[in-house]
Amino acid sequence: MAYSQTRSLRRRRTEASKPIYQSPLKPHSEPQIDDDDDDYRYTVCEECGSGDAADKLLLCDKCDRGFHIFCLRPIIVSVPKGRWFCPSCSSQKKLKRFPLIQTKIVDFFRIQRSTEPTQKLNHDIQKKRKRSSSLVMSKKKRKLLPFNPTEDPLRRMEQMASLATALTATGTEFSNELTYMPGMAPRSANQAILEHGGMQVLSKEDTETLNLCKSMMAGGEWPPLMVVFDPKEGFTVEADRFIKDLTIITEYVGDVDFLKKRENYEGDSMMTLISATDPSRSLVICPDKHGNIARFVNGINNHTPDGKKKQNVKCVRFDVKGECRVLLIANRDIRKGERLYYDYNGYLNEYPTQHFI
Repeated sequence: MAYSQTRSLRRRRTEASKPIYQSPLKPHSEPQIDDDDDDYRYTVCEECGSGDAADKLLLCDKCDRGFHIFCLRPIIVSVPKGRWFCPSCSSQKKLKRFPLIQTKIVDFFRIQRSTEPTQKLNHDIQKKRKRSSSLVMSKKKRKLLPFNPTEDPLRRMEQMASLATALTATGTEFSNELTYMPGMAPRSANQAILEHGGMQVLSKEDTETLNLCKSMMAGGEWPPLMVVFDPKEGFTVEADRFIKDLTIITEYVGDVDFLKKRENYEGDSMMTLISATDPSRSLVICPDKHGNIARFVNGINNHTPDGKKKQNVKCVRFDVKGECRVLLIANRDIRKGERLYYDYNGYLNEYPTQHFI
């Protein structure tokens, strides 16, 4: 009993009470206030000075000052459970960069030597595509492209170290595949045929391209991407060289679980894997424990024209040999130094992006 009371009080401190509203028709009436909330009824956000949107107003568990989750930098997407400390009271240490040491990077990403050079595999795929296109006269279909890794080995190490820094800071173990953990959804639940309305099948040629990208990464040939920390956006991803339209950026990976079990999930990077006709069979990807660079690609503010203009990556779900896979693909040419953004909502409009930068 004591435990539940503690949680209740703590939750009340995390979520500030709603602003008092006094009807103009009854100027002398006294509002009814819960004694436990009395100390917090005049709380306002330290950043914007407003007490509006009280359900998005956090109270620091140390100094009792209030902050809107959308006024914080980086933005917090949802009200966290349990104790929360404002930036001034937080004991979070300065970002520790991953050491630029080859053996540590190799161990962190479990890089293995490839038995066949990936340059040869890439050349074989391009040769096969040219041959098939010259023999078959059909409607043109745009094909996916493998990423073009940076030639400089030292620069590739810097790119990998930037990702290792972000993963370490967020307590995430690197994985470049979907993970099926005990107590979560089994791999047998990932059936693309369950998708409501059907799912597009990844062609044989594009599947070869995806496998090539996976092989390159396993051998240490990395996508030309750099993870940087922005005080407003948090960790975000930049192109470290020119990326051509339709290039596979990465696969979105993480722990696979049933959506119904993640209704109160606090992570800010949950991705739909399968939206099933039977909601109990819908699946999501949760990259907070296991993940790759995909979880650090930021979303656009799809409530403003300027926000929509920033999109240079699209998120597409494919049926790959009967299983659903989620790919992030360049939807236009991307300049070196340009940050990567995609629409978190896609055809849905459930994610609160109106406060995104």
